[in-house]
Amino acid sequence: MPDTTARAPRSHVIAALAAVYVVWGSTYLAIRYAIVSLPPFLMGGTRFAAAGAGMYLVLRRGGAPRPTAREWWWSAVAGVLLLGIGNGSVAWAEQRVPSGTAALIVATVALWIVMLDWLRPGGRRPPALVLGGVLLGLVGVATLVGPKGFSAGGSRVDLVGALVLVGASLAWAIGSLLARGRMPRPMLLGAAMQMVCGGVWLLLFGLAIGEGARLNLDAVGGRSLLALGYLVVFGSLVGYSAYIWLVGHVAPALATTYAYVNPVLAVLLGWAIAGEPLDARIAVAAATIVGAVALVSIGQARKARGA
Repeated sequence: MPDTTARAPRSHVIAALAAVYVVWGSTYLAIRYAIVSLPPFLMGGTRFAAAGAGMYLVLRRGGAPRPTAREWWWSAVAGVLLLGIGNGSVAWAEQRVPSGTAALIVATVALWIVMLDWLRPGGRRPPALVLGGVLLGLVGVATLVGPKGFSAGGSRVDLVGALVLVGASLAWAIGSLLARGRMPRPMLLGAAMQMVCGGVWLLLFGLAIGEGARLNLDAVGGRSLLALGYLVVFGSLVGYSAYIWLVGHVAPALATTYAYVNPVLAVLLGWAIAGEPLDARIAVAAATIVGAVALVSIGQARKARGA
């Protein structure tokens, strides 16, 4: 693999990493504030449809090619799995689970991708270090949602919310694998198409389950609207664009470090700003899950280098 870091200005890399670390790490708390007075699926649909449509129009006017029907199909598949089911389920679950805890469970996406890539037809058994990371991640999740007394103590996490978050992580992993090599270029165009498709699915799903009837525009608070605006502009446009830029300019091992930075930041922000619990159980689970994701990343990097 060519060394792309040499062509990327150091200041740009630092700025992009800061955006991905801080912005994506803060979106879990922003979602919590947004769903205080906005239904979770309609909120998510508005967020992604607005961001995706705006980005798509800008890119097309800037000369991006018209996507084919096949590219729209795979964008719809990926968008529904990644954003519709994946991110939509996170928004729903945060009605029952603290934002920091949600971020920790979602961090297991890296572990799901390893297992699914192994179990697919023709898949290869991952290295021992990667398997060790997967097992450690499962221990971390068990520590987080297990019975009180299973770990170092503290409050128990809502089991239904936790299971929905596990399902969201699995959907995100499946969508990530299906999208490989099937998305249009430039990559930002594919991201915009995914957001449009995922956003439309969320809006339709929210209306189908009755969120439209429960939405009271007069009762929507300013904090929820500010959080929604933050998610559209910073979470979807700035954060995702920064990540896509990193993917094209730095080594994958560096670009994917967000996976074990975001959950730690989300836990700290939830504790410092929203008063979410940060007890011994959560601290142990956080260290275990983040360590597991780091092991998986290191193991995959070594495999890619042929070590």
